Amino acid sequence: MNKTATGEKVAIVTLGCEKNLVDSDIMSQLIDERGYTLVENPEEANVIIVNTCGFIDAAKEESINTILDMADLKNTGELKSLIVAGCLTQRYKEALLDEMPEIDGIVGTGDFDKINQIIEESLEGKRPIFVGNPVFSYENAARRKVQKGTYSAFVKIAEGCDNTCTFCIIPQLRGGFRSRSIESIVRETKELAAQGVKEVNLIAQDSTNYGFDIYGERVLHKLLREVSEVEGVEWIRLHYAYPGYFTDELIEEFATNPKVCKYIDMPLQHSEDAVLKRMRRPGRQRDIRELVAKIRSHVPDVALRTSIIVGFPGETEDDFNALQSFIREIGFDRLGVFTYSQEEGTAAARLPDQIPADIIERRANTLMEVQREVAKERNGRFVGKVVQVLIEGYDGHSNVHIGRTQFDAAEIDGEVYVTGYTGDLGNIVNVRVTHSYDFDLAGEVI
Repeated sequence: MNKTATGEKVAIVTLGCEKNLVDSDIMSQLIDERGYTLVENPEEANVIIVNTCGFIDAAKEESINTILDMADLKNTGELKSLIVAGCLTQRYKEALLDEMPEIDGIVGTGDFDKINQIIEESLEGKRPIFVGNPVFSYENAARRKVQKGTYSAFVKIAEGCDNTCTFCIIPQLRGGFRSRSIESIVRETKELAAQGVKEVNLIAQDSTNYGFDIYGERVLHKLLREVSEVEGVEWIRLHYAYPGYFTDELIEEFATNPKVCKYIDMPLQHSEDAVLKRMRRPGRQRDIRELVAKIRSHVPDVALRTSIIVGFPGETEDDFNALQSFIREIGFDRLGVFTYSQEEGTAAARLPDQIPADIIERRANTLMEVQREVAKERNGRFVGKVVQVLIEGYDGHSNVHIGRTQFDAAEIDGEVYVTGYTGDLGNIVNVRVTHSYDFDLAGEVI
């Protein structure tokens, strides 16, 4: 589309998961090509797009509050049009339109490539609505504009999900599992590398299932190899690797490919078979233990991250105590603890034996304390060793640079506080670790 000088300033406010960040980057590229001016500060914007999350109650509440906060800028700022995008619109189109007259246009998870048309129609006084099938093709529309100084970026290798976990509504919001071709992923990675990105985070709801729908086999290991050949990319990180399809070829790629971070984000959700069965999760505890043992035997320095849901319907005190023992015994390097949320439209919401919120909260706090002990012990093994650190920030007050190792993902894991560094941000440098804390490290650049 040819550039058209419109004079309008557009801001995108992104909420929720990393997948929304990717969608916002694509919208940014389309908006930039159209000739609008992208601004970071919503107070300067004539058009604001709120890219929402609708996964759990807390995320829905945050999305609604953000929409209302942005709407206030019609009175106090320069705002002419407020557009709402993402999962909340896909799930609650009618309610948003009926109950929030502040909204000037909405777009769902499958139509955000029409964002310029939506902007134009909303500025003309119309109220455009583009919420159809939640299926978006990333094959030919994956050009993205990332903010200057972005050294780590997410790349969707697939969209949607075919699993039927009883607690999850993602298939309704994002459709069935759809892999992208290796060629399109490599092409997008090259474009990101040209913009200065050093770390590529490959993400899908079920990444180990990658390729089966289009190639007839699961080829995540081949994708990792192809992406690792992109010049400028130094780290490749994998997210949401379900245990069911973690092949020997994939383990070998982690063991031998120097660009693939020794970091595996494997969401297990629970340890106890009875709970896993009610969650409708693939595999059982024995399968998980065998896989973890195999991975650690082939990739001994690997960092394992998982996520756990506490308070799932029917989770007994015995189940929870066994879960604590499992977490201590396995010794996950990183752990995310989530409280079960009874979401409308999910099978789990109709299950008996729903657990009171105060018990769920207590279990979450207890498990986080268990993990704090585990993480502190795991982190201690780095003291005295030399690790590579991606430098991403600087704290002038403390005169230290801040970065991450290959064993830590951005935003969710620990950081490294680095002294003695005088170079630019975005470099990967060798750091000797001098101190370890519960989740973070400190060290000196070599």
